[in-house]
Amino acid sequence: NAREKAGDDFIIVYRLSALDLVEGGNTLEDIITQAKSVEAAGATIINTGIGWHEARIPTIAHMVPRGAFTWAVKRIKPHVTIPLVYSNRVNNPQQADGIISEGVADMVSMARPLLADPDFMKKTREGRPEEINICIGCNQGCLDNAFTGKLTTCMVNPRACREVDLNYRPASTPKNFAVVGAGPGGLAFAATAAEQGHKVTLFEASDEIGGQFNLAKIIPGKEDYAETITYYGALLRKFNVDVKLNHTASAADLVDKGFDAVILATGITPRTPDIPGIDHPKVLSYLDVLAGGKPVGDKVAIIGAGGIGFDVAEYIMHPEGPGDPAHPDIARFNSEWGIDGDYAHAGGLSPEGMRMPCDKQVWLLQRKPHNKFGATLSKTRGWATFVEVMFRGVKMVGDVEYDMIDDAGLHIRAGGEPQTLDVDSIVVCAGQDSRRDLHDALVQAGITVHLIGGADEARELDAVRAIEQASRLVATL
Repeated sequence: NAREKAGDDFIIVYRLSALDLVEGGNTLEDIITQAKSVEAAGATIINTGIGWHEARIPTIAHMVPRGAFTWAVKRIKPHVTIPLVYSNRVNNPQQADGIISEGVADMVSMARPLLADPDFMKKTREGRPEEINICIGCNQGCLDNAFTGKLTTCMVNPRACREVDLNYRPASTPKNFAVVGAGPGGLAFAATAAEQGHKVTLFEASDEIGGQFNLAKIIPGKEDYAETITYYGALLRKFNVDVKLNHTASAADLVDKGFDAVILATGITPRTPDIPGIDHPKVLSYLDVLAGGKPVGDKVAIIGAGGIGFDVAEYIMHPEGPGDPAHPDIARFNSEWGIDGDYAHAGGLSPEGMRMPCDKQVWLLQRKPHNKFGATLSKTRGWATFVEVMFRGVKMVGDVEYDMIDDAGLHIRAGGEPQTLDVDSIVVCAGQDSRRDLHDALVQAGITVHLIGGADEARELDAVRAIEQASRLVATL
């Protein structure tokens, strides 16, 4: 017996699945019986987990609502007297407090949020929740790396697990930096450099900071990306960054203005493919749809099946728009993914299965062979995106050549076979090019210029690389 061997003054925490989410899994009665047995055997604390790797339901990725499984753990609590811990998709102190005050559990456990911000508890204790770098559930730096044999880190905190080789030094001689572009990379550099004591002026052409994260946050399931923008906004104010919104920086703004260096974080420009008829009125760029709010018809073809293409598919399949992460619609999530919120069936699975209706006909097209669909998606959450798109009836077509666009629709050859897609709208997500309009003029004027993020390399939009690149640049300056 572990308790006998450990002694009475030793804490034993037992991890118990509160909801299996697999066929033939435990019933609620089974789980309660196990919890009672664990307490009787001498455990100090029961820490609950949700699901198994074999489950076809996501449990921790960003499409999972915050606190999505509190209802399951709350059903266990009345049956044990030792402390019960809730886990899974808890990312802020207000939510954690609510879980405890509402009687769901006695404690809350977190892992990824402490990679995102190791000072999570310190900032909470000091009443600075707005300065917490919130985990957005992207998995890109942590679990994706862990499952592919790379060093675990965090997209929004590249110092995580790299504290030895990535360090910042307070400025002994403060410098004056200009940052052009307030996307993730530009924000990371501006906030981090200012925190070290440098003077920073941040130019942003639009009326808000955030860059591509402003597009990500309106994709249903990615609403938490707004938290990163909020975090950087708090740091810009705290460290007195001079933010110039609605200001498209020109060389005149940057030359002979006393800047020691200019950081170009100007991002990307969507690429327009060379297809006859690409200027047809039914053709839209993904920026037209996501940033411009232009409506799409009931039959939509998406050219390009990378991460942006899948995001656009998610967006147009959810006419209700993004949800409120602070007030998540857990009942809807349960219904869509086939979860039995009443816990009346084994494993917590609904007999009806997954229900993901979609009123639109959507084609997701790519030049690569069909078996390469989703190849650029996250290793640990891309499968869930792929499953959702498939269950909503999206037709994924690979090995596509684009012949022409006209009033009849999009003319393609799939595997060499010609066909015409009778669509109302065509959304182009066919790659991007770096935006470096200012680079040459600044270099010719003798200005030290650094390129970061999409301005440096316009591959698949990559906030992991942009934020790390910005952070390492601060460390070298």
